[in-house]
Amino acid sequence: MNLITDWQFYVVAVPAVLLLGVSKSGFGAGFGSLAVPLMALSVTVPQAAAILMPVLLVMDLLGIAAFRKDFDRALLKFMLPWGLLGIVIGTLSFKLLEARWVAGIVGVFTLLFLAQRLLFAPKAGDAPPPRWAGALLAATSGFTSFVAHAGGPPINAYVIPLGLSPVRFTGTMAYFFFVINLAKWVPYAWLGLLDARNLGTSLVLLPLAPLGVWIGVRIARRINQQLFYRFIYVGMLLTGLKLIWDAVV
Repeated sequence: MNLITDWQFYVVAVPAVLLLGVSKSGFGAGFGSLAVPLMALSVTVPQAAAILMPVLLVMDLLGIAAFRKDFDRALLKFMLPWGLLGIVIGTLSFKLLEARWVAGIVGVFTLLFLAQRLLFAPKAGDAPPPRWAGALLAATSGFTSFVAHAGGPPINAYVIPLGLSPVRFTGTMAYFFFVINLAKWVPYAWLGLLDARNLGTSLVLLPLAPLGVWIGVRIARRINQQLFYRFIYVGMLLTGLKLIWDAVV
């Protein structure tokens, strides 16, 4: 099988996929956005994003199967067109920007996500954002999802203050990212990212996805959550700074 054999890649890829699974378990929600930045320490951002595509597809299918009746149809009809517009912008960015600048963009968004979690975390009791802000955040979510599978923080900033029930919120997000991630396959193929080497590497990493979900469920009951989040925050800070450094030096 044609795949990446460099052990240094798997040193960062294995924890990245596990973290993605942990995030999908509902524990550490949103921290799956760190998966691409972590892998980008060993390969380019576009290649890291391409390798994770099949992993995300499996997770998305499991998500919509679990919440197939629990979603806000009207909210999805509003958000999805703007999210798809963000994918178009992301596609054009991949064509126009060098790989190191894409890495820099991912680094900036990683630090912005960290700032949002620490300083401006949205709460269910907050006033609902205006529709124009929802359109902007949905488009930003589509863009960051295309560039680095990091669409969670922007769209969460819009949806969380709407006060949906936990099940309805999770189901709506599952369907939103199922459509967004599915729409990325054609432009990823057009950009030449879905080659045999990347897909072969994806198959090797794929079994780690459900393992990450299982780990997330287990540590949610056993580990000190505050300690866990502190480790993740430090990792986000160092990874974001490293990607920005690589872009400008």
